[in-house]
Amino acid sequence: MSESFPKLFAFALLCLLSLNAHADIYKYVDKHGRVILTDKPTHSGYKRLVKTWKGWEEEKKLPKNFNWKKNQQKYDPTIRSVARMYQLPHALVHAVITAESSYDPNAISKAGAVGLMQLMPETAKQYGVSNRRDPKENIFGGSRYLRYLLQLFNNNLQLALAAYNAGEGTVKRYGYKIPPYKETQNYVKKVIKYYQQYKSTMS
Repeated sequence: MSESFPKLFAFALLCLLSLNAHADIYKYVDKHGRVILTDKPTHSGYKRLVKTWKGWEEEKKLPKNFNWKKNQQKYDPTIRSVARMYQLPHALVHAVITAESSYDPNAISKAGAVGLMQLMPETAKQYGVSNRRDPKENIFGGSRYLRYLLQLFNNNLQLALAAYNAGEGTVKRYGYKIPPYKETQNYVKKVIKYYQQYKSTMS
C-alpha cells in the first residue's frame, strides 16, 4: 500500500461528506484492498462509519447470538458492590457499561479499549487493572476512573461522561464543554438515557 493511500482515503471521505453532510457513510474493502465509500450501500459487506474524537471508525457490532441481558444480570452483583465502594449510583455504572460494550467482556475497540467499561491500556494501568478482560477488574478500574472524572468536573455528569469517551484533556481543550464530536455527543445522550431508564427499573 502506498504512503499516499491514507491521504487519498481522507480526501475521498471529505468529498463524499461535502455532497451530503447528513447522510450515513459506509465503507467496503474489496478483495483487491480497494476502499469504497458510499452513502448508499448495496450489500451487507459495507460497514457504517461514525465520527469519533479519534477520527472515522467502523461502527461497533455485537457478536452474533450475544445475550447482553443475561450478562447484565450476571454482572449486576459486582456492579452494585463496586458502585457502593466508589459512591456511584449502580444505575450509572450499568448505563456506562451498556453504552460502552453492551456487557461484552471481550469487546475491543479499534483504538485498543478493552472489556466491559472499555479501558485503554494507560487508564487500566493507572487504576490498577492488570487484566482488562477480567470483568471484575474492569468494573473496578472503570468505576474508579468515572468517580475521578466526576470529582474533576465538579459532579457535572455530562462533562464526566464526555471525558470518559473522549478524554479529560479534550473536554478541557474545548473550554470545559462537550467536544463537537458527534460520537461523543451521542454517547453522552445515550448514557444519560440508559441512566434514567435504569434508575426507574433497578431498585
